[in-house]
Amino acid sequence: MTDLSAGQLVIVATPLGNLGDLSARALALLATADAVFCEDTRHSRTLFSANSISPNGRLFALHEHNELEQSVEVIARISRGETIVLISDAGTPGISDPGTRVVAAVAKAGLTVTTAPGPSAVIAALSVAGIDTERFVMEGFLPRKAGERAGRYQEWVNERRTIAFYESPQRLVTTFGELAERFGDRQVCIARELTKLHEELIRGTVAEVAAKLQGREILGEIVVILAGASEAPPVDEAMVTDCLRERLVAGDSTKAAANYAAQLYGVSNRSAYELALAIRSTL
Repeated sequence: MTDLSAGQLVIVATPLGNLGDLSARALALLATADAVFCEDTRHSRTLFSANSISPNGRLFALHEHNELEQSVEVIARISRGETIVLISDAGTPGISDPGTRVVAAVAKAGLTVTTAPGPSAVIAALSVAGIDTERFVMEGFLPRKAGERAGRYQEWVNERRTIAFYESPQRLVTTFGELAERFGDRQVCIARELTKLHEELIRGTVAEVAAKLQGREILGEIVVILAGASEAPPVDEAMVTDCLRERLVAGDSTKAAANYAAQLYGVSNRSAYELALAIRSTL
């Protein structure tokens, strides 16, 4: 049990949309903390006002651009015995939101980090998707560049775990067009505006959902839950060979090229390394 007489950093989860999801413990911490570091002070003031909590000059911005700088201030305050709360605009800090670096800095300083758990968009989406959740991987936001996204999709070809990721409404149709070309038969669920007035779940195969999105105006916060590969597809040795040759010509070491191909195509490191050696001898 955390010693409340000593300084500490408390990671507090806040509602995704429905204010009723704020836990009693989170409410008490927001009311009594010495300082609350938040992603956007204007947004957090709305949360405080809705719960009749006075900020009393306790709100401080901590976002991706000042997280390292603010970590110094957080550590100094905790060292003086203060209880510091960290929140994001919605959900749990550090999950595709600022927070990871300040937590790491406070822990490295040997100070206490604890949590008041609660809402998380990705966990909420997984719970209602109707897709296997025994094993899953969180991918955050997909890359903006088409080439980088293609590389990510290639990694998913052999991924057996369920895949969760965030996407912006502006890019959703494009993303699903790309997904349909590669994973058309996989089950998927789009969770939009979870816990909010216009909450929507769109389920089906990727191809079916891609068709449903055509011509629609998409708004709000979105989590996508994509089923993993049902079974590992047969390995195309020619593709492995081409991949290894490309990496070796680009300057990779034999080991690095082999590790890359093994991870990408699901072959053993040993077989990839032996093939890489054979290819290098011909270059």
